[in-house]
Amino acid sequence: MCGIVGAVRTSEASGFLLEGLRRLEYRGYDSAGVVMISPGGELERTRAVGKVGELEQALRQKPLEGTTGIAHTRWATHGGVTEPNAHPHICNGTLALVCNGIVENHESLRDNQRAAGLSFSSETDTEVVVHQVYLHLQNGLDLAEAVRATIAELHGSFSLAVVHAGEPGRLVAARQGPPLLLGRADGENFVASDINALLPVTREYQVLENGDVADIRGTECLIRDRAGEIAVRTVHTSTQSGDSAELGEYRHFMQKEIHEQPRAVADTLEGRLLGDHVLEESFGSRAQEIFDATRQVQIIACGTSYHAGLVAQHWLEYVGIPCEVEVASEYRYRRHPARKGTLVVTISQSGETADTLAALEEATRQGIAGSLVICNVSESSLVRESDLAFMTHCGPEVGVASTKTFVSAMSGLLLLALVLSRRQGFDAGFESHVVRQIRTLPTALESVLGMEDAIADVAKVFGDKEHALFLGRGAHFPIAMEGALKLKEISYIHAEAYPAGELKHGPLALVDEKMPVVAVAPNDLLIEKLKSNLEEVRARGGRLFLFADPGSGFVESEDVRILQVAPVDSAIAPIIYTVPLQLLSYHVALIKGTDVDKPRNLAKSVTVE
Repeated sequence: MCGIVGAVRTSEASGFLLEGLRRLEYRGYDSAGVVMISPGGELERTRAVGKVGELEQALRQKPLEGTTGIAHTRWATHGGVTEPNAHPHICNGTLALVCNGIVENHESLRDNQRAAGLSFSSETDTEVVVHQVYLHLQNGLDLAEAVRATIAELHGSFSLAVVHAGEPGRLVAARQGPPLLLGRADGENFVASDINALLPVTREYQVLENGDVADIRGTECLIRDRAGEIAVRTVHTSTQSGDSAELGEYRHFMQKEIHEQPRAVADTLEGRLLGDHVLEESFGSRAQEIFDATRQVQIIACGTSYHAGLVAQHWLEYVGIPCEVEVASEYRYRRHPARKGTLVVTISQSGETADTLAALEEATRQGIAGSLVICNVSESSLVRESDLAFMTHCGPEVGVASTKTFVSAMSGLLLLALVLSRRQGFDAGFESHVVRQIRTLPTALESVLGMEDAIADVAKVFGDKEHALFLGRGAHFPIAMEGALKLKEISYIHAEAYPAGELKHGPLALVDEKMPVVAVAPNDLLIEKLKSNLEEVRARGGRLFLFADPGSGFVESEDVRILQVAPVDSAIAPIIYTVPLQLLSYHVALIKGTDVDKPRNLAKSVTVE
């Protein structure tokens, strides 16, 4: 979502701000802007619609100078994608502010501000925030006090940074929801939405907690908590690489990240397996205690992570663990009975998904056995808030459409099912067999990537299509859901997924020669059932595209195209069958000419509701 960067330096700050915005591009955005306090004590601002490159070009034509400034990438919520709606927003030429989040009571505040004589140049809720801080300044409050008074009046979830033209060398930041970090190096101070933006200057950072207001004055930074008391926040040291992700030989980051999956899974499994045994301590120091108390599992996630949870449900229930899976945005707004003995598992690439964080907070109040997060970012909020953490070692994932983090998360969930199976009477022989299959994952993933040319050829059929249907059964229905999601995300083709057995209950009405039907068809216990379902499609003139292993017994014909997937054990098949569907969506998007890595209207990290 939106990204914030700010700096109080002893040297020129605009270069850092621009680089920080580049490093936040992966979050998703539609406009960007920067404001500096000039050497003459004035606010100078440049904004641009589109990519950070557009802003960079504008800054080349009109450079901004100064040692204090704030910058922002915006993902539109209130107001369209226009330059006037881009951040930073300025009030009366003296006060500039950037904000990540949503202010729910902006309309009532706007009415009061108009009555006070203030005017508006945008449609955004953020302009209301900068006006509110300005009104408190006019009433005699100090800048930090004015920010504190303002956030007490705002309803919603937000983080912000603000500078005043009359106070060069000062920046005030506040958090009430989306993450905001403070960085410090060589007497200089920085703020950013995530650690990626800070890495060019420092690995040392602090995490503002909800209600905190940080007052940066030159080389000093004072944090006060919600009650106004001085707060000391832990200084962390980031272990993330400071290198920017590079495309190398690939056309897009999504393609690169699809091909990185064998390495991502290998890195995720490294140190987690000993012989034919899963090491429980891979999940954290309290793993044995919490797993011993676990009687059921509640998985909470969003989007692609939700699909990983649905696959894990099949694995967990196979080993005798009751499991429920729910979308985080729905879970948080329902009443729940007490969940003693429940292990709450959250899944999030970024670890900052707002709905998942709120759902975890709600679940924790129910007296659960403990919480576990499957995550790719060690310095994230979900990792800090969870009792246990299983880190996927994927490195940065730039493409908005998750790929390598999805297969790595499923790998971690499969290890979790094995660890819990020990408490359900499954013997070492069962675990040993599945671990041997897990060890083959990197090689099997490498093999399936060899299908890319054949899949690219099939993708041509989808070039003029507007709809597609994806089918699967058992643990492969969630994989069909993921395939449909990927096609929607990056090619903008309307795609839906159904359990193949549900065709007669509605979806069959959509089938004709114009709608391609994609089926995930491994040779498992449900293959004969699936064949009968697919015959129903053929009988209605539908054209089938089957991802199936040679033993499935399908025969290619004019209306059936088969893409053969090398045979794999059923335990790991859902992970393997994910990759061909990723490649299909990627190559269809190439034909459609869409922005593969940054699809319209979407963000990588959803840090607000």
